[in-house]
Order: sequence, then structure tokens, then C-alpha cells
Amino acid sequence: MHPHGDPDGPDGPGETPGDTSVSSLEQALHAARALVLADLVAHEVAEAEIVSLVEEAVAQRRWWVEQWPQGAGFVAGLVAQDVQDALLDRYGRWPLCPVCGSGDPHALEVEPELGPDPHWVCHQSGVKVAAVGSLGGRL
Repeated sequence: MHPHGDPDGPDGPGETPGDTSVSSLEQALHAARALVLADLVAHEVAEAEIVSLVEEAVAQRRWWVEQWPQGAGFVAGLVAQDVQDALLDRYGRWPLCPVCGSGDPHALEVEPELGPDPHWVCHQSGVKVAAVGSLGGRL
């Protein structure tokens, strides 16, 4: 018998039962989920149906980052964009710009579109409003 249990046991090939380590891919996905949820909570829109949109986006990006592990650092911005797109289709613009006081209400956009350290940016004023996950500090 293997000293640490069956190497092809219930926790998967090569993993020992009870192994609590989390892959860097899973860490990136969990972090992305947490950051986007923090922004939804900050805008008081983290209802069950909307949280399900976050879960859908994370599941879709899981496949993407499995195919391109070097993109793990980009997944938070991509999940934020995916949720923003899903909300636009179902509910309207999110998150609304807190910087511009006049004109038509408009949503912030994620920059860079594909890169590390994503931020919410107002494209009308050119202002970097907050890092993804930090909108609560701007309200």
C-alpha cells in the first residue's frame, strides 16, 4: 500500500486523500470571483441571480485558463467584463460611472481588456476609478 494512500484515489490521479493544496489556476479563478463579487456588493446588486452570472463567467474562464495557463493573471479582468456583458444583456449598464455628474449615465469599462491589474475606467473623462474588486472604496 502507498504510504500516503492510493495515488489514484478519490482526490484524483497523483493526489493524496485530504490534499488541501489549491492550484494557481484555481487560486486565480477564486480571486477573480471574489473581486467581481466585491464590486457587485459595493453597488448592492449581488442578488442570487446575478451571483449565478459570476459563477457562469468563472466556469467559462476556467476552460480558457486551462488552455492558456499563462493567462491566469488576466482572468479577473475577463470575468469582470463577462459579468458586465451579461448584466447589460439582462439588466442594463453596470457599474455606472461615479465620476461624471452630467450627461447620460454610462458604465465604466475594464482596462486593460486583456492584461494584469485590471481597473474600472471612465472612458468619457479618462479617469481610472478603481481596481477591479475595489469599487466599494469609491462610492
